[in-house]
Amino acid sequence: MTLYGLVSELPVTVESYELEGLEQAVSSDFVRRTTVVHLHGGGHEGVGEDVVYDADDQVRFQAAGPQLDLAGTHTLDSLSQRFEGMEDLRRWGFEAAALDLALRQAGAPLHEVLGREPRPVTFVVSTSLQDGTADRLHRLPGMRFKLDPEASWDESLVAELARLDVVDVVDFKEAYDWRAHERTPPPSLYRLVVDALPDALIEDPDLSGEKGEILAAHHDRITWDAPIHRVAHVEALAFAPRVLNSKPSRFGSVRELFGFYDLCAERGISLYGGGQFELGPGRGQIQYLASLFHPDAPNDVAPKEYNVVPTPTGLPQSPLEASPDRIGFRW
Repeated sequence: MTLYGLVSELPVTVESYELEGLEQAVSSDFVRRTTVVHLHGGGHEGVGEDVVYDADDQVRFQAAGPQLDLAGTHTLDSLSQRFEGMEDLRRWGFEAAALDLALRQAGAPLHEVLGREPRPVTFVVSTSLQDGTADRLHRLPGMRFKLDPEASWDESLVAELARLDVVDVVDFKEAYDWRAHERTPPPSLYRLVVDALPDALIEDPDLSGEKGEILAAHHDRITWDAPIHRVAHVEALAFAPRVLNSKPSRFGSVRELFGFYDLCAERGISLYGGGQFELGPGRGQIQYLASLFHPDAPNDVAPKEYNVVPTPTGLPQSPLEASPDRIGFRW
């Protein structure tokens, strides 16, 4: 049976829902806002987190309040159909809450229904080093990192990264259209990074022109994040991947996410997890999924305290102990 087949027919009764806004000031010009979806029914509550990045959109969504007619008795699959047409990052909040509620009403945890054992979760710290120094790495001794190479990086910084030997993933972010062009690494930096960090995965690079030539001998290290929203997107890649980044919210629905897990297992594609700057229960849920499907990978699912500026002391260390709730889809 498929993974989705194990949960799709779970009964779920919904009586009402409500929205809760969360926010965290990250810098003087960036406030992260998300929305927690609370689904109520049968004396239980299911939660999920809408991680749409547009802060103004989040404010409008929260101010509008509950607009969907979700009341009634459903299966998880039939309830999921009520969310068709939503933006994926928003839909995931409702889908996760629905899965949590269905499992709580069934009195079972996700891992038991899927027949998997939660394991401690290895995680990395994700950062860009925009200041052109490795200072942040030194402030977090014992940790490993996912770094976003910047055009401002120089040979001395790359040499220091090589000496420290703490980088598991380099994310070139060339699959996004929002990144300022002046921050995009030139071919010369591609060559420096790829050669100096031979064990690091190479995420979302540019495969055209000179950059593509530099990467031609490194296809086994190349991994994709931003382009992967559906199983069909894996099929459409230029070459078969050895490893991929799994961000649950990018898939929108439990059906698409679990279909992706099935495909990767069938084809022997390794996974590591990623997040969307969750502020609430969504962070624990991606850690839970990582514990079931890729616990020993360089998961970009660090506890939310790592996003606090300035970095606090006494942060949780990797790996995170497996800590799923007794029932439901929570961690």
